[in-house]
Amino acid sequence: MKLPARIAVPIALLTLAACAPQTSGGTATTDDKSGTLRVWLFQEVDNKPKEKVVEQAVAAFEQRHAGTKVEVEYIPVDTRAQRVKAAFNDPKSAPDLIEYGNTDTAGYVKDGGLADVTAEFGAWDDAKDTDPTARASVTVDGKVYGAPLFVGVRALYYRTDVFKELGLTAPKSQDELIATAKKVRKAKPELYGLAVGGAYTYGAMPFIWAHGGELATVEGTSYKAAVNSAAARKGIAAYTSLFGDDNCPAAKCAQMGGNATVTAFASGKAAMAIGGDFSHAAVEAGAVKGKYAVVPLPGTAPGSIAPAFAGGNNLGVLRNTSHRSLAVDLMKQLAGKDTQGRLFDAMGFLPTYTDVRQQAARKQPFVKPFIDTLGAGAKFVPASPGWGQIDASLVLPTMFQEVVSGRKDVNAASDAAAGKMDAAFAAAR
Repeated sequence: MKLPARIAVPIALLTLAACAPQTSGGTATTDDKSGTLRVWLFQEVDNKPKEKVVEQAVAAFEQRHAGTKVEVEYIPVDTRAQRVKAAFNDPKSAPDLIEYGNTDTAGYVKDGGLADVTAEFGAWDDAKDTDPTARASVTVDGKVYGAPLFVGVRALYYRTDVFKELGLTAPKSQDELIATAKKVRKAKPELYGLAVGGAYTYGAMPFIWAHGGELATVEGTSYKAAVNSAAARKGIAAYTSLFGDDNCPAAKCAQMGGNATVTAFASGKAAMAIGGDFSHAAVEAGAVKGKYAVVPLPGTAPGSIAPAFAGGNNLGVLRNTSHRSLAVDLMKQLAGKDTQGRLFDAMGFLPTYTDVRQQAARKQPFVKPFIDTLGAGAKFVPASPGWGQIDASLVLPTMFQEVVSGRKDVNAASDAAAGKMDAAFAAAR
């Protein structure tokens, strides 16, 4: 999903299987070359700029396809699951093309809802410049089920005025990050050194990955939880060490999610926060405008960059559409280089094409740390339909919160989380 309104295996493993049973609608037998195309896109907090970009793309599409009309509906992100599931099972009311969160890919494929567009994607000129991480987010079992629309990653926001006052520099390793956070808190107890959240899974994941851990590993045609491996436990211990009176008190921070940590930074209550490229506007609108900078979140080795979760959204053609060719062409129009460039200008959505991203960095230098983070190697969630259950059940937030609260130690909490993850993976086979 779009990240602010919403851990992982190597990207190469994302192509592992998720089968696609028939929905009640099945695959359409017709491919009409005219008529009305229905599109569902996500409603943003400030949607007008997005609407203008989409209107331009739709107008160009309609001009190329005489006799074709496009109807766009903007749907709430929070209720997407019910709408999309119903659409998969009722072709008469279903759209032809949808925007969907990249963590939903495997589940939608298992439900039989998305069309396999591997051939069309492979023949598309723009696709050759798609970032490998973004391409992986539309790939299941080696087949492509859509086109990436934008990608989002997180980096380290820090207060330049506070760091200058205290004689600090941007941390170059995770040990230095933790030590710096605690130095700030000691010198300025009214601030969190680094705002962290027990419910901020996407902020915690880089600590697991930087220590060599994974969320899950491949086992046959499914996955085996790995959050209780020795390496993952080191990352969990590092992240949870930031919850305490010497940085971010557990009583306040254990329940915080990503939005709350960014809000704490933007409002001047924290010296550092892990935020996304999509957090930039909120920070700019806050009390710290003009008093902060962004660098990649450091890894364990000095000078290294911690792997970040590659979030974002995709576009997918529904399997039961009766306008497959037109829907694929509209998908290319809306997710093509020109439209992604316009969406960056209008909304700040980070393009999925490496060349368009470089152009974006030249226009807006603030995105460079995020592009550097992507270039260092981002990670994604397991390509299993079971991931949706793991995410919805708050398995990882519960693990972090159990450690932070002292109810369990790292070993016991990670073992419990791994058990829940394995059950979800097994149920999704």
